Amino acid sequence: MYRFLLTRQWVILTLIGLVLIPVMIELGFWQLHRHENRVARNERIGKALDAPPVPAERLTSPGREVPDSAVYRAVTAKGTYDAKHEVVVRRRTNGDDEVGFHVLTPFVLDDGKVLLVNRGWIPADGPQTAFPKIPAPPRGEVTVTGRLMRDETSAASGIKDVRGLPDRQIMLISSGQQAHALGKQVLGGYVQQTAPSADSPQLLGAPDHSGIGPHMAYAVQWWLFAAGVPAGWVVLVRRERKDRLAAAAAETAPAEPAEASPATA
Repeated sequence: MYRFLLTRQWVILTLIGLVLIPVMIELGFWQLHRHENRVARNERIGKALDAPPVPAERLTSPGREVPDSAVYRAVTAKGTYDAKHEVVVRRRTNGDDEVGFHVLTPFVLDDGKVLLVNRGWIPADGPQTAFPKIPAPPRGEVTVTGRLMRDETSAASGIKDVRGLPDRQIMLISSGQQAHALGKQVLGGYVQQTAPSADSPQLLGAPDHSGIGPHMAYAVQWWLFAAGVPAGWVVLVRRERKDRLAAAAAETAPAEPAEASPATA
């Protein structure tokens, strides 16, 4: 009664199940790896935020990418702001999802190198084609404190690096692009300022590193789906066998004799 498993319908169904099982298992491990990466990222961010500040030039240098271990690390730098070459980063939001700009100001160090400082967020007051009014940075030599960040890219941020923007407006923070525009050595990455000055733009909050996301739950779901495929196949096979046995029994059952009609007078 299991010969029906060799029919075209059941062969296709079985093959589909055999393909789905390893695919679902692999998807479960993919979600597990995403969970592990999220946990590791949260731990790395937490350690960076809790670490004492160090001079920025100890963690980054011109033309080099900021390593993972240094991202969000508190750094300091001593120098002067170059407000003349200040630019704004378009289409950035604050904590209330209001659209505005990030203020990116070159910070000239004592050795002549430049560190890009994101001084914070300002609202888009008027058309975004015009350069907004920005609180002036402090004059003279000052010390900047902030979180070290990696250069922004379209691949990582999903923001398209649009060309032909109004003067002194950019879409992404790139130390390489700013080094070309300034004609100076610019340290890789940038600093997100955390210590405010008088009348400064709205400072940006620290990254949320408390959540772990739903990846572990998704992994368990995929593995349950993988276990359900063979279980469902067995249920279907038993049901098919039961139906075929019932049909065969009905075909082999003897026909009941017809009732005799009453004799006529």
